Amino acid sequence: MRLTILGGGGFRVPLVYKALLADPERTVSEVVLHDVDPARLDAIRRVLAALGSLPVRATTDLREALTGAAFVFSAIRVGGLRGRVVDERVALAAGVLGQETVGAGGIAYGLRSVPESLRIAALTAEVAPDAWLINFTNPAGLVTEAMSGLLGDRVIGICDSPTGLIDRVLRALGVTAGEVRVDYAGLNHLGWLYGVHDKTGRDLLPGLLADEKRLQTIEEGRLFDNLRELGAVPNEYLHYYYDPAGTLDAVRSARQTRGAFLLDQQLRCYHEIAAREPLEAWLDAWREREATYMAENRSLTGADEREHDESRPAGYEGVALAVMRALARDEPATLILDVRNWGTLPVLDDDAVVEVPCRVDARGAVPLPVGPLPEHAVGLVRAVKATDRLILSAAATGSREAAVRAMATHPLVGDPALAARLVDAYRAELPELAYLA
Repeated sequence: MRLTILGGGGFRVPLVYKALLADPERTVSEVVLHDVDPARLDAIRRVLAALGSLPVRATTDLREALTGAAFVFSAIRVGGLRGRVVDERVALAAGVLGQETVGAGGIAYGLRSVPESLRIAALTAEVAPDAWLINFTNPAGLVTEAMSGLLGDRVIGICDSPTGLIDRVLRALGVTAGEVRVDYAGLNHLGWLYGVHDKTGRDLLPGLLADEKRLQTIEEGRLFDNLRELGAVPNEYLHYYYDPAGTLDAVRSARQTRGAFLLDQQLRCYHEIAAREPLEAWLDAWREREATYMAENRSLTGADEREHDESRPAGYEGVALAVMRALARDEPATLILDVRNWGTLPVLDDDAVVEVPCRVDARGAVPLPVGPLPEHAVGLVRAVKATDRLILSAAATGSREAAVRAMATHPLVGDPALAARLVDAYRAELPELAYLA
């Protein structure tokens, strides 16, 4: 089976390739890399050549890359990391958070990502109608919802944050995934783990939340200080919502924003791939990148260093491989994925893409029943989904007014006058947003 990776010159592609090599059945027999930057493609091909022998070819022609694919991974970044730097800088200058997928920066990124993702979905439907499209492109839930209008349930969004959270909680509880059923739900980067039920139906989570010593063994227990009151373990991205002022101060006091750091690191990494042993250069950069992930949030709360175990395939590449194996080999798996709601969360409509446990097999990914969202989560989920819908409207119509309303609707912006200034500032610096009129 052929796998096409869009954004094939991206930094994380070797992680996917390593997962494919570790698959004993070799579900994927050929990899096609597509990118708009031939130099990046060449650099990543050199890293992959040092990793293994699974056939790889590269192209800058999107139609050629998609034609005949069984699986398509969409991992693009419209505007590149320079666009992310603008997303963050404009928001900070206006006094609000501009994280990649959260707040003003996430909205600007979504307004860039959706039009190109729709073009990819339309071409996939034309030249690879039987392909499964697995979306990594951020903001992942929003982009998956946009693509589902053209590809239906053949597009599945994935993220490694829920998998990592649940893995840490189950280890703290001393149980395995096969022994329990979890209640995890919400939107991408806006989800909560609020139940861990054993075979008798007993919820194990309250015991963990009441045990401060055990809570300190997991990242989320160190990042959040109100888990017992919440009755849930939030996705790490909820920290931006729970302490926006503190996080904003931490980001402002940092030497550079995350996007600026990654841009500098990426430029160094691709240069070093060309100048020395490619795999060694990439591994050094990857380890540095993992160690500094959400550093401001962890520093603010005293959460210490990020857990990083290279022997555990818990990243998004592991989730992606599990999805492909389930689809291609009809090996049923239960995974947290971004899919259409279909009544799973009654607070949202059926077409809303949500992040919930799913059963995946050859027929696709079907959301599983979960307990009702905690009451404290409902308003936030509805507000962020309303923002998503306004972004989709702006992308479909080219309406600046819809983009401004999206900004104003988001809980981390809120002010219509500020929203208008933000949209105009982004339009002035990001040519990809020239379509907003």
